[in-house]
Amino acid sequence: MSQHSDHSRRAYSQAGDGDGDALAELFGAEEEEVQDEEEGENLFGDDMERDYRPQPELDVYSQSGMDDASEYTELTEGARRAAEREMDERDNLLDEDALLYEQNDVDVGRHVRRYFRKDRADDNEMEVEEEEEIPIDILENFRGRSTREHVSDEAVGREIVRRFKSFVRGYKDAKTKKLKYLDAIKLMVAENRESLEIDYEDLASENGEQNICYFLPEAPIQVLSYLDRAVTEVTLSLFPFFPRIAPEVKIRIRGLPVEEDIRMLRQLHLNMLIRTSGVVTVTTGMLPRLSVVKFDCGACGYLLGPFVQHQDEEVKPTMCPSCQSRGPFELNMENTIYHNYQRITIQESPNSVAAGRLPRSKDVVLTADLCDACKPGDEVELTGIYTNNYDGSMNSKQGFPVFNTVIYANYISRKDKIASDSLTDEDIQIIRQLSKDPQIAERIFASIAPSIYGHDDIKRAIALALFRGEQKNPGEKHSIRGDINVLLCGDPGTAKSQFLRYAAHAAPRAVLTTGQGASAVGLTAYVQRHPITREWTLEAGAMVLADKGVCLIDEFDKMNDQDRTSIHEAMEQQSISISKAGIVTSLHARCTVIAAANPIGGRYDPSRTFAENVDLTEPILSRFDVLCVVRDTVDLVEDERLANFVVDSHRKHHPNAKELQEKETKPGNSQQTSQPEKDPATGLELIPQTMLRKYLMYARENIHPKLEQLPQDKISKFFAEMRKESLATGSVAVTVRHVESLIRLAEAHAKMHLRSYVCDEDVNVAVRVILESFINTQKASVMRQMRKNFDRYIFVNRDHNELLLYLLKQLVKDQLHYERARHKETTLSAIGIPESDFIEKAQQVHIENVKNFYRSQHFLTNNFIYDSKRKLIVHNL
Repeated sequence: MSQHSDHSRRAYSQAGDGDGDALAELFGAEEEEVQDEEEGENLFGDDMERDYRPQPELDVYSQSGMDDASEYTELTEGARRAAEREMDERDNLLDEDALLYEQNDVDVGRHVRRYFRKDRADDNEMEVEEEEEIPIDILENFRGRSTREHVSDEAVGREIVRRFKSFVRGYKDAKTKKLKYLDAIKLMVAENRESLEIDYEDLASENGEQNICYFLPEAPIQVLSYLDRAVTEVTLSLFPFFPRIAPEVKIRIRGLPVEEDIRMLRQLHLNMLIRTSGVVTVTTGMLPRLSVVKFDCGACGYLLGPFVQHQDEEVKPTMCPSCQSRGPFELNMENTIYHNYQRITIQESPNSVAAGRLPRSKDVVLTADLCDACKPGDEVELTGIYTNNYDGSMNSKQGFPVFNTVIYANYISRKDKIASDSLTDEDIQIIRQLSKDPQIAERIFASIAPSIYGHDDIKRAIALALFRGEQKNPGEKHSIRGDINVLLCGDPGTAKSQFLRYAAHAAPRAVLTTGQGASAVGLTAYVQRHPITREWTLEAGAMVLADKGVCLIDEFDKMNDQDRTSIHEAMEQQSISISKAGIVTSLHARCTVIAAANPIGGRYDPSRTFAENVDLTEPILSRFDVLCVVRDTVDLVEDERLANFVVDSHRKHHPNAKELQEKETKPGNSQQTSQPEKDPATGLELIPQTMLRKYLMYARENIHPKLEQLPQDKISKFFAEMRKESLATGSVAVTVRHVESLIRLAEAHAKMHLRSYVCDEDVNVAVRVILESFINTQKASVMRQMRKNFDRYIFVNRDHNELLLYLLKQLVKDQLHYERARHKETTLSAIGIPESDFIEKAQQVHIENVKNFYRSQHFLTNNFIYDSKRKLIVHNL
């Protein structure tokens, strides 16, 4: 202001007389204002100075507590320093006491804070960083935005990171009360892994972060990036050198509550987190994938980058910042960071596909540590992001824009025990109650294919094959199979294919194929080029897809020799070796094989051996544990029963059968509707098919019988006798595989009773099955004599009623042939058997008392009547 006033004075003095008054009027007023500003404003009022006047009466102070009489000498310099040291020591002691209770005091030094940070890290108590203040409802307040738009907000992302870090640090296991995920991070670092599995149920619990649970399925790409960043920061605070293992930690979400079928994936699932399951059918090799890319400028050599590559787009430089050229740009191989990449194809599980529909499949991309987590044939459950990508070949085929869909996997696991895990506690209680029934094995045999009449030997063999034995691996070098292979061979029209279809329905995992419709590569595995990427891929066949299940092959005899030879390894070693197009690997084929074949010429010739009736080589036949011969013989009694059974079956399963039954049932009578179904031949109560399948699942996965009480002497003696008879008859060769088959059958029978060990009863049943299979494959001329030679093995510990029924049926059959030959009659209403003949037969097998048999269900349900007056057993035809 002073410079401005001087300028005004000079202008005023230099002005002329004419203009002087005007200038004086203008600049004079301004000069007065400037002078007032220099003096300043008077802040005191008229009476404010009175406050500062002296007041002696108020300047009087109390003398209490003052020692004016004492005189203190002046301190020397040494005494003053000693006093200062003493005061400093006292202050340090006070600071140490305060630090015991106030560790976060702002006055604590930096070295002290570092000490306590290390102490808390050792105690799993991480120091919480000071975050900026964020509104408490920022996650809940969408402000009219969609979920993806809301999550893309930077402030929302910071809040998600903060809350997830708090969850990882503080979540405690409900059972152990330990910090679950901090311990998981320590284990992850100890094992040099780069991913942390988070249970969705923990995140959605009361102590979790339910808002993150809501955002995660809707916007998985953004939310998973936040979660990766959060858990990486927590890991680095515990282990600063973790980047030597991996640049960041990946979060794997498991236990997503809703599972979507591959068939049901639609447009609304795009860019969402989904959970699905299927069987791996195709896998590619391990490939490097660009993660962080750097380029070299071809003009000046300048290094461009880094460019972060995303899963849905390719990032490339457009201009060099050094020379402003537009290329060319070459990939710098040394400075580029790669990630593992693998592409697989999963297909719907064979049991989940409805009849008449093709199984759907979907491509899945595996990255980082998920690569090589599965092989073809594995049944997997995966969680991933369902997204789409552009494919020019699809557009050229369709004629309009079409996108391919793919699943970017986040979590993948093999479903080894998925069947047994689905059982409820109530189911397990019912299963254990059923196992206490002493006739549970007979009830299971009768419940196999209840719509098929007779064929008890086939039902027994299929039941044992479904329960299977135990796999052994001695010395971790050679695996001995535990699955039981069964071959059905016989006349046409004897329900062979129907048995296979029933087994496909009853088994937890089954693949049904035919000999004509499957080649060698269709049954095992094959290598071919991918139609789009043109890289070699490994695709699984039927036996690989049926791993840990059942593979059913109909028309087994229609396969050519090359195809049958290719399954030799799969049936015995239960593995398939591949060495084609640079792919050398071995796939698992741990499955039970149940095959059906027709004899040469269409019908089975009893005058020839089994090997002569079937166009199969000896190596193939020796790989089957049980050979079942199905003969269509003319028997008046059995044929009539068969016809009645078929008529009753059609009547019961008619679409309107339930309505007719309800009309016939009286309103007050409830007994007719509550009666369980029974087997017409034995009178045993049948197990419902749903419960039978659950029983089968539970026994296969949870029961593993041991061989501690196995009667070795009995088995070795039996094997020696079978070898002797085999050489004498020249039929099917008996090898060491028959001993292994006997052990597998005994283990399967022990599983039926849910026993943890194999007992004599199990061995007796296995011997009986092996013998019946061996005897039925002989010529008719030696069959009867061989049966007599092995009677002590067939009928040992067998139910007397069952044995007596077998003897009585033999007498009825012989008497029926005699009456037809004598009287030339084909229509008989009843057959009479003298009781003396029956008692004589019973005494031959060391059964003296037959009176109880006349009152048994075996006797009554088979239309037998005992006439005590005439001592005659009458059988109504």
